[in-house]
Amino acid sequence: MYVGGNKMNVLPNAEKAIIPIIKFTQYALHPIKSKGKSVVFEKKLGYNINNANKLIENIRRNIINFEAFPKGDDGFGMRYQIDMLLIGENGQTANVRTGWIIDNTTNATRLTSAYIKKKGRR
Repeated sequence: MYVGGNKMNVLPNAEKAIIPIIKFTQYALHPIKSKGKSVVFEKKLGYNINNANKLIENIRRNIINFEAFPKGDDGFGMRYQIDMLLIGENGQTANVRTGWIIDNTTNATRLTSAYIKKKGRR
């Protein structure tokens, strides 16, 4: 994939990436376990624990549309970061930072984190 004439670094094995729903239902969108993240996801994009699958679908659709930045191998696997501009269920847009790992033991590409990026945050 090319952006502005330059080849974009797409997440390896993006089409087979594992996005565990538990990352959202038991953490990022959980109103008790992750109050801050869950409030921001609902306010900015209209996602909550009840429509977590729609957020996963949105991430999956957009995974190849944004550049994957290598963050190094921490001994467990090669890590990547992708910042995605997503349109939520409420029609609003927000920058969602996602973290990924290519597991050293299974070679699977898996989501490790997701949160709405604050403006100005690198």
